[in-house]
Amino acid sequence: MEKVIAAAAILLLYCQTAAAGTWSGGTRRPPMPARRYTSPLLHRQHVVTAGAAAAGMSVPAMVQYETRHYTQRLDHFNSAPSSYATFQQRYLINSTFWGGKTSPIFLYAGNEGSIDLFTNNTGYMWESAPRFGAMLVFVEHRYYGESMPFGGSKAAAYADAGTKEYLNVAQALADYAAFVQSLKGNLSAPEAPVLVFGGSYGGMLAVWMRLKYPHIVMGAVASSAPILSFYGLADPYAFYDRITDDFKSESKHCYEFLRKSWAVLDSLIATKEGMALLKSTFNMCNGSSVEDIPTLLESAVVNAAMTDYPTESGFLTSLPAYPVREICRAIDADPSSGDKSHPVLARVRAAMDVYYNHTGGAACFRGEEDDDPYGMYDGWNWQACTEMVLMTYGLSNDSVLQPPWPFNFTDVVASCRNATGLPPRPYWIETEFGGYDIGNVLKRSASNIIFFNGLRDPWSTGGVLKSISDSIIALVEPKGAHHVDLRFSSKDDPDWLKQVRAKETRIIARWLKQYYSDEAIST
Repeated sequence: MEKVIAAAAILLLYCQTAAAGTWSGGTRRPPMPARRYTSPLLHRQHVVTAGAAAAGMSVPAMVQYETRHYTQRLDHFNSAPSSYATFQQRYLINSTFWGGKTSPIFLYAGNEGSIDLFTNNTGYMWESAPRFGAMLVFVEHRYYGESMPFGGSKAAAYADAGTKEYLNVAQALADYAAFVQSLKGNLSAPEAPVLVFGGSYGGMLAVWMRLKYPHIVMGAVASSAPILSFYGLADPYAFYDRITDDFKSESKHCYEFLRKSWAVLDSLIATKEGMALLKSTFNMCNGSSVEDIPTLLESAVVNAAMTDYPTESGFLTSLPAYPVREICRAIDADPSSGDKSHPVLARVRAAMDVYYNHTGGAACFRGEEDDDPYGMYDGWNWQACTEMVLMTYGLSNDSVLQPPWPFNFTDVVASCRNATGLPPRPYWIETEFGGYDIGNVLKRSASNIIFFNGLRDPWSTGGVLKSISDSIIALVEPKGAHHVDLRFSSKDDPDWLKQVRAKETRIIARWLKQYYSDEAIST
């Protein structure tokens, strides 16, 4: 049976035959940053709910904004008549805290999805704005949400390779640069310093914007930004090895149980009697099949590791604090529900309940699901098989996910080419933005970048984990998860998380002080 590897993704972290990578006879696709365990190229969403609102998590009252649109150019780099076409790029803005024409503008570089999701989950910006007198602006990435070229129609924007050719990182960064210049012009605020923020893919964009447009943004806060997750820079087994380590650290029994569970599930699915046993243990929603259970479990394992936050969360779905720990507790405990004659299934059911039914409100498990509530899949399918070819394909022999999956770069490239009809450019990101010998290169050529990485997060395996200079600073937290620093604060936050945010605030204050001194601006 086909057993789909589902990954974020930021998330970051995406559908084609190549996208729905299989355990046998297919090719694994990389996870989407900050979004889900499901492959970034996979066309299915294997979570019950997504986002704070969907998960029943309330959005803080301070999240108030106006929705506006900027007339954006389709092609920033050519002068052919078609390049002058425009589209309406959505942005969300709050000027409540803004101190005036020399006060900061905090810009969020929109990720691979509707900008609302990131606006409602990037609490650090909202909580920092009053202190710095900052304007908050969240700009939607082209081809996502409502920011569709070719007349605002998603069908037209994604019609073929000719219309999708304008969906790439360079065009997106140029969008943000042009937008900032226009915004500052309209505000008559040419001296207002701009700091760009982002998490996961958005964090990658924040770093690259600071490198490409240092005259437009004076600093970047990049959380869980796997800018080193490309071929030749990253170990293709590291992503899943980190997930394995997360579960090993909680419980050896839990880790060993999960390793063996895939074979048990596959063997049951292969027989009529086994299918009947699965149906009696798992309540699947209409339209879903017990054949979806292995994929659902895989999604839960990977997403739990990625979002192993120290407090309750609702970013991907409603989760308890430390979901990896809670999944292992469910597995290690005596089964309290399910078929006692098959304790493996009872424990799998208990583990899935932690991830998919933490609040107890889900009546059934949904498997194959066409919903794409934040408009992520079509765009990232394209990006992840053209230039954002992330190296997260391999499963080592001792991986918590089984069986092992040998990495084969030739297969990755071939499957992407079959999917898009175009040869992928797996080396282009390093060519455009660098990556090799990044410490020495950035030491000589860049400044004012914060890299945050939590080592519980598998995406940290492609992150910058060592400070490069006095102003290119890596904040690394062993207990941290995917862009946990950018989340809204909670009274239950551990001291290490409070300290990370305090450090980021002090660094930003130092950058701004230096900027005002250099520009001789009185504050």
